[in-house]
Amino acid sequence: MKYISVEQVEPGDILARSIYTSEGLTLLHAGVQLTVGMINKLRRFGVTMLSIKDPLLDDIDMEEVVTETTRKDAIRNLSAAIQCVQSGKYMDVRGIHKSVGNIVEEVLRNRRILLNLGEIRTTDNSLYIHSLNVCMMATVMGVGLGYNTNQLKELAIGALLHDIGKISASPDKKEDTADEEELEKHFTWLGFNVLRKKHEMSIVSAHIPLQHQEWVDGSGIPRGLAGEEIHEFAKIVAICNYYDDLISPFSEEGETLAPYVACERIMGLADKRFDIKMVIHFLRSIALYPTGSSLKLSTGEIGVVIDQNRGLPSRPVVRVIRREQHASDVMAEQHDIRDIDLSAEPTIFITGVME
Repeated sequence: MKYISVEQVEPGDILARSIYTSEGLTLLHAGVQLTVGMINKLRRFGVTMLSIKDPLLDDIDMEEVVTETTRKDAIRNLSAAIQCVQSGKYMDVRGIHKSVGNIVEEVLRNRRILLNLGEIRTTDNSLYIHSLNVCMMATVMGVGLGYNTNQLKELAIGALLHDIGKISASPDKKEDTADEEELEKHFTWLGFNVLRKKHEMSIVSAHIPLQHQEWVDGSGIPRGLAGEEIHEFAKIVAICNYYDDLISPFSEEGETLAPYVACERIMGLADKRFDIKMVIHFLRSIALYPTGSSLKLSTGEIGVVIDQNRGLPSRPVVRVIRREQHASDVMAEQHDIRDIDLSAEPTIFITGVME
């Protein structure tokens, strides 16, 4: 599998990862052969990147921290909860609890796998993919911090629903503001008030939507909390939320960054926006160069990331494929394939990421 721009996709390419709607339904199944019409439709849906199968990478087993079934189920249950909030109906949280339980169980089982965020975003599903990504990242961090199962579920629920207040906020109340009266109507407060009324949810989970925009230097909103006044779970979700915003093509940050650049941005905000201890744990949990992405190496070669090194996220395993044409009775393309484990090759460096 390789992760490439939709502009590089050609008719006949095979989709390697399914694409979902906001209701958790499958828009396109993995394994489908893409046509011109499909590619154009994906462009209209706002898709910028796709996971495509490559026969020269078929031997690579893509390890997932959370299975496709569980991710799809989480999107479906999140969609149902959001629709209830939008319509003013009772929000049945049993589906959320079930999905979160599955996510926590799988993250605990796959704790040695570095998290790759490869879900394909569209204008329709971007909010749901964002919420799911934040939930998975936060849960992986929680496992690394040694939280017990109940703590992990509290964290995961608050992370999955951290933006629930945006659904009930009117458009003119979503922007950050310093006005005290308007801050009381900010989406963080609205999200807190939605969750705190659910007796099936912990009040700790409810405080995550409320506090995930607070910064450790006291410059955040809505209450200007600082340092230890901010709950540890909210500090985790603050980092995960900001990171996923930075790498999303639908980012509210106004730019889309490569994962390693987004991590640099987060490191620069340690002890300002973010708790430095949490930043360190975050950097240990995420793949700086996601599996399937194409890299430029200091050797002048270009390779595809095929595996990760836990504890050394900046030194993945890269497959370099050199294609050569040989003249004969029939022109045949041959391939010189070499796998480079950058953790074992200290003189080889990553010099760039292919767009």
